[in-house]
Amino acid sequence: MLSICIMFADGRFGYLERVRYGLGYVTTPVYWVADIPTRISFWIDDVFVSRSDLLVENERLREDLLVAQRELQLLESLASENSRLLDLREATQVIAREVMPAEIINVSPDPYSKRILINKGSEDGVFLGQALLDAKGLMGQVDEVLPFSAWVLLITDSHHITPVEVNRNGERALARGSRSTVSELELEFVTQTQDMKAGDLLVSSGMGQVYPKNYPVAEVTSVYSDPGQDFTTVKARPLAQLASTRHVMLVFASEERVLPEFDLEPGEETLPEAQPVKPVFDESQVSQIDPSTSNQ
Repeated sequence: MLSICIMFADGRFGYLERVRYGLGYVTTPVYWVADIPTRISFWIDDVFVSRSDLLVENERLREDLLVAQRELQLLESLASENSRLLDLREATQVIAREVMPAEIINVSPDPYSKRILINKGSEDGVFLGQALLDAKGLMGQVDEVLPFSAWVLLITDSHHITPVEVNRNGERALARGSRSTVSELELEFVTQTQDMKAGDLLVSSGMGQVYPKNYPVAEVTSVYSDPGQDFTTVKARPLAQLASTRHVMLVFASEERVLPEFDLEPGEETLPEAQPVKPVFDESQVSQIDPSTSNQ
């Protein structure tokens, strides 16, 4: 009954408002202390749930990052391959011969022989001595043919000789693979009077009709002349990407040598025999010449 009376008086007259306001200072700390266990429980739950969620999210992001990096590497590889193929296509337009694209599939493990294996063989028309190029320059020539592949001897091999000429002035020389350096060429039999200097572009001379004429071969890196020697020491750097390229092209001869054909008469199986040449003078005419007149 007392509680009802107090509630009625508080709602009707407002006498207890100040008392209620003062009691708020007393009861608030009590409420705060009583709520501490609940808030701690919620905080712990939030911490552990957030940590587990973060770990899961972090793992998912790591996987997405790996996938994205793999896709980026694939795109870069495809872009690089596309660029090399475009360069190779542009190089084929410079050569006035039939070419066939090929791919390097292996490298010789022999340290004394610089050879590579390509994925084209005799079944594709490959033949011994055929020239191999990339988009930058000459690479070598076929020295062993298999049915579906072929070995190519690189121009940096010490047993390979390439006829070259200086693009600037037409000075001719022979480029051989260096015996002392892995990826270098040496020009043989260059006389002291020949005009060559560092930076000169060496192109194929077309001698021997193995390589297409005027295709880039190397760049002269050093020229050393010893007054006591007959020949100048000239070294050059190959322009072909021998150690990194993958896409190459085989060059076919511009034209085939065809023997002349003879038309046979109907019924003839062999060529007619050669007829003796009629002498200018008859023997009777020769015998009638007066010796005395011939001595005059």
